[in-house]
Amino acid sequence: MSDEPAENISGGTAGGGRAAAFDPGDAASSVEVFIDRLGERYWQKTYGGQDAFECLVRTVLSQNTSDKASQPAHDELMARYATEDGDLARALADAEQDELADAIASAGLYNQKSETIIRLATRVVEEYGGADAFDEFVKSESPDDVRDALLDMKGVGPKTADCVLLFAGGRDGVFPVDTHVHRIARRMGFAPPDADHEQVREVMEAEVPASKCGFGHTAMIQFGREFCTARKPACLDGPEACPMSDICDQVGVYPHDGDVIDPSET
Repeated sequence: MSDEPAENISGGTAGGGRAAAFDPGDAASSVEVFIDRLGERYWQKTYGGQDAFECLVRTVLSQNTSDKASQPAHDELMARYATEDGDLARALADAEQDELADAIASAGLYNQKSETIIRLATRVVEEYGGADAFDEFVKSESPDDVRDALLDMKGVGPKTADCVLLFAGGRDGVFPVDTHVHRIARRMGFAPPDADHEQVREVMEAEVPASKCGFGHTAMIQFGREFCTARKPACLDGPEACPMSDICDQVGVYPHDGDVIDPSET
């Protein structure tokens, strides 16, 4: 049995947005065909609506760990530091690092993550005045300006910035790239075998219609957990075991030998 939740936390019932019917239309590329097939298999919704600073904190907690580990850390952090009439950014800017580290221990790397969260909270308070003003900035300014501002914050990488743009800002055309998306895009032949995360993002955002990018991100994560896993992808059991086998290049996967390597090593 998998130790992951049934749904990706960032796009699940607590992830902001609302349910939306999926309308695949006519796919213009093999990448869009793939995303449309995912649409037939997994739940669909639009995105946006999360508080931007809380989304930033949640994404930091999720770095280098699973939803199963990061979700309890998020819940404990909110229980200790979020109040109905308070400002989460101000509360975390004033937090004692050892106490915050204790609260988020289940997420792993808690000393590093607690330091990052306090540093980000302090910057949000100093530059924006608090969580509400930061939320307004993320949701109202141009995506490029928001992304640049986020990437200028120490501890925020492209995936974290894009998750804030998607899950808080609800911006179409944003396709965050995590380890699942990076692996699957190269394994299927959508991106070059040696493409880094940013190059994969550029490919996905160019080939997938803007309205499908948010769903495509979360659906690829689900597909990566259920079928296209890192070490034992379903196709090792034969083409019938994977619903995408007919459109996949299987880069780095050798069913006859049972070998699986990173696409960049091919």
